[in-house]
Amino acid sequence: MSRSGFVPPYLLRQVAEAAASGTLPDAGLPEVCRHTLDLDARFRDDRSAHRVRTQAAEPEPATPAEPAGPAAWTIHSAGNTQSLPGEPVRDETAGSPSGDVPVDEAWDGVRATLDLFRQAFGRASYDDAGARVSATVHYGRNYQNAFWDGTQLVFGDGDGRIFNRFTVAVDILAHEFGHAVTEYTAGLVYRDQPGALNESMSDVFGSCLKQRVLGQEAAEADWLIGEGLFTDLVRGDALRSMAAPGTAYDDPVLGKDPQPGHMDDYVDTRDDNGGVHINSGIPNRAFYLAATAIGGPADVGAGRIWYEALLTVGPTTDFAGFAAATVAVAGEHADAVREAWTSVGVVRDDDGDGARESSSDRAGDQADADAPQAPAPPSDQGGPIGVVEIRRSGGFAGITVTSSLDLDGDDPRVGEARTLVHRVDIALLEHEAAAWSGEQRRPDTFTYVIVCGGHEIEVPEDHATPDLLRLAELILAPRDR
Repeated sequence: MSRSGFVPPYLLRQVAEAAASGTLPDAGLPEVCRHTLDLDARFRDDRSAHRVRTQAAEPEPATPAEPAGPAAWTIHSAGNTQSLPGEPVRDETAGSPSGDVPVDEAWDGVRATLDLFRQAFGRASYDDAGARVSATVHYGRNYQNAFWDGTQLVFGDGDGRIFNRFTVAVDILAHEFGHAVTEYTAGLVYRDQPGALNESMSDVFGSCLKQRVLGQEAAEADWLIGEGLFTDLVRGDALRSMAAPGTAYDDPVLGKDPQPGHMDDYVDTRDDNGGVHINSGIPNRAFYLAATAIGGPADVGAGRIWYEALLTVGPTTDFAGFAAATVAVAGEHADAVREAWTSVGVVRDDDGDGARESSSDRAGDQADADAPQAPAPPSDQGGPIGVVEIRRSGGFAGITVTSSLDLDGDDPRVGEARTLVHRVDIALLEHEAAAWSGEQRRPDTFTYVIVCGGHEIEVPEDHATPDLLRLAELILAPRDR
């Protein structure tokens, strides 16, 4: 499973491009964004042996902790290095604050998250066997993300220009913990509709925790995800809105929140693992509608229903399948839950069937039709090889950034780019890509699409070579003005 990151790669690319064009007058931000993306990519190699845990998989032993015992967690500090887990700073036995704000925010957030799952859902830690939770703060320098890497939660300090520290909002901690819970239950594959459900479930858990901490009922909540993550320099309230997808931010640098809230606006894309951060707005809004219709605290109302449904579905469940699962476990609230899914176009009024074919199914049906017709690979003799385009997507924010470079032009980057294109060996990448298609990917990680010489290849972080990462950095980086 690929590492999960809170900020989608497309958002980081958007920041870098804005700084390059002069829209964002901060010469240091492009390098910070690229550093974050590079660190994310390096994790792929370290974690590639980690296998996703699904309902059909053999369970792995949990970190020692008795299922019936008290919750256990440890907060580490990486000291702005890339070493994990870092130095232990505070565990469940340390009741007094450490004085380090991210350490103490993470400590409070993990404790509250464990209490939520134990008290509202009857679950003992992410594995339901009382596993000790390991969380690391101060990861990297100006690192603009948070993620679950299959073994622990990791949080960066942000860059201070676009992003604050990633422990600033308690729902971010619960979001990443939620990816761990989904990994140990349904194992939703991180692509297309199952991947968007994976993201949505983490937002559901994050919102339930936020409301619980604030003592709110569903009708009182603002339903914002990641409130406080953006600095005051960004025109936006949060990273996502579950009540009104597409309205969380509208900023000259970041652009407009791209999330749809209805199946009529579903985004078909290869970016961001099939739009997992974008299309999650549809099930997010369904949850908001169900929670406010049922009333009371979200965690004990719709939250309990969504959690119980997660225990009954499998890795490839799409929106319609999950809608049916929630209705099936909703009991007296079945009509309210069905109406919520109907309102977002997942369930039709006439027969209750899914209103849209799963994008995973469509991808399989179209595979032959969409496959490249054996174009010639780029020449290795130094001749003209046209335009190379790079798209990077994913991460916690889910934003896609695209840029291209004419390798026959006079741009000063052309020399290095041509060398990298030949070293990347796009024809070989295309051949290897067939073996990656069935792999599970960790949530919130980045995906690269390279288009060159008639080829179009999607490369997950776990398989991006240093040469490909440098090529992406070179093409997506802002130009000097």
